[in-house]
Amino acid sequence: MPVNQIVTPLDSAVLDSKEQYSFYFKMVDHVLNELLSALRKYYICSNQETVFFKQYCELLSYSIEAMRVKYMYDEEENLRVDLTDSGFPNYLELRYLYNDLLLRHEHIGKLPAVEELKAEFLDSLMKDKKHVSKEKLHQASSIIYYTTIDKNYIFKRFVQGKIIETEEYDASYLVSWSFYDIGSNRPFVCFMYFDYDGKRIDEYTPEIYETLQQVADRNMDLDAMAYGIDKKLDKVRPKKIRRIDLGPLHTVFAKDENNITHVLLSSIAKKDIELSSFALSLKIDQAVSTGVFKEGGLLSSQKLQIWKVERAEKYLFAPHRIIQLLYAKLPKLIDSLSAEPFEAKELRI
Repeated sequence: MPVNQIVTPLDSAVLDSKEQYSFYFKMVDHVLNELLSALRKYYICSNQETVFFKQYCELLSYSIEAMRVKYMYDEEENLRVDLTDSGFPNYLELRYLYNDLLLRHEHIGKLPAVEELKAEFLDSLMKDKKHVSKEKLHQASSIIYYTTIDKNYIFKRFVQGKIIETEEYDASYLVSWSFYDIGSNRPFVCFMYFDYDGKRIDEYTPEIYETLQQVADRNMDLDAMAYGIDKKLDKVRPKKIRRIDLGPLHTVFAKDENNITHVLLSSIAKKDIELSSFALSLKIDQAVSTGVFKEGGLLSSQKLQIWKVERAEKYLFAPHRIIQLLYAKLPKLIDSLSAEPFEAKELRI
């Protein structure tokens, strides 16, 4: 099915051709690159945060490219894009990627040898003057998939970043992490600025990482996340936690009830805007420590932070034509943003 014949049900989009896979990958890759440019240009994130954010986006982009290679010639299975206020691949697709690569040797063993496949390609093209069969194309793409994709670069459900020293906030250290929320099927990136009461941070690092994965690996109230981290790490004094919610990604692949998505789809159907039109919503939640209090009895009390959750920052990234359209169709929604929509370059296909 060509790109201009994309038809999706209300709750899931199935990509079923190499054109659609290529289009979707180009779309996500382009949007992420435009987002990174805007983060630097408009100082939405600090310099250190932007470096970490870029690394997480690269993992996501790499994973979606791996999905493209995996499914491009597969006649039986198709990539599913989540449509419930997401626009990104369903979380299970990331899980399948990782599981596939854990069993790569078993899968490779079931495929023909590369030289044998090359010979069959040449026979079809040069001797028989026929197109290579889809079965053989699928075998070739599977060989590429299992031999070149690195499982270490797959965006997993939880991705831990390193602890570094920082001077960008009134704290000594900064740690980042990212997770793919199962409920919303969207990626989140988090940053925590903190002080440390011990002597050597590397001695306590494994405990910090373990705690973040246990209590901060899903979308929840930010003050609950902050309290959970603070409660379990008695040597850490969190000062600020920032959480970036990446999405929804509003494109032709989406069919959710989001107002922005509805405007885009209606305009695409009327051919008022290009099929490659997009908009990306982004929200930043932030909690800061405003003091401490003691919890517990006289013999086993613990000092914990008093958290203040600030008003969420809401941003929108889109090409100029889409921004004009949304100003005309959804003026109240645009006025509710924390800043005017940030202009992104159009995607050319």
